[in-house]
Amino acid sequence: MLKMLIAVDGSEHSLHAIEAVAKIVNETTQRQVVLLNVRGGPALYGDLPSLGLEQIDAALKKQQDDVLAIALERARACGLVVGSTRRAEGNTAHEIVRVAAECGADQIVIGTRGMGALGSLFLGSVAQRVIQLAEVPVLLVK
Repeated sequence: MLKMLIAVDGSEHSLHAIEAVAKIVNETTQRQVVLLNVRGGPALYGDLPSLGLEQIDAALKKQQDDVLAIALERARACGLVVGSTRRAEGNTAHEIVRVAAECGADQIVIGTRGMGALGSLFLGSVAQRVIQLAEVPVLLVK
């Protein structure tokens, strides 16, 4: 069985990555996907109310869970078998590659444009870094 890790960030591009995987899946090869959302640091608190650190952490984890729930719904609607959903925190590219290795992914799939705070300045920097770090093939989806 081929296992693919799809990195999702809530952007339309990450949802396109899910759809792209569904299009390339054929009936002769079983494929399982792992959906991953990485919370990069440091956190930007502009969208959150003034709370204690535990409450902020809980709110950020809820945001990740919401992104993953939407991605899970899209993946299932596309007919994909989702083995798991995961969230991570840290350097986005490093975490994508780390989780791909940890879960035994045969391929990483990532949208080329995300919703990072500096996305407009460093367009595609996460995707470029994943390509440099990954030991498995990386599929970039626009």
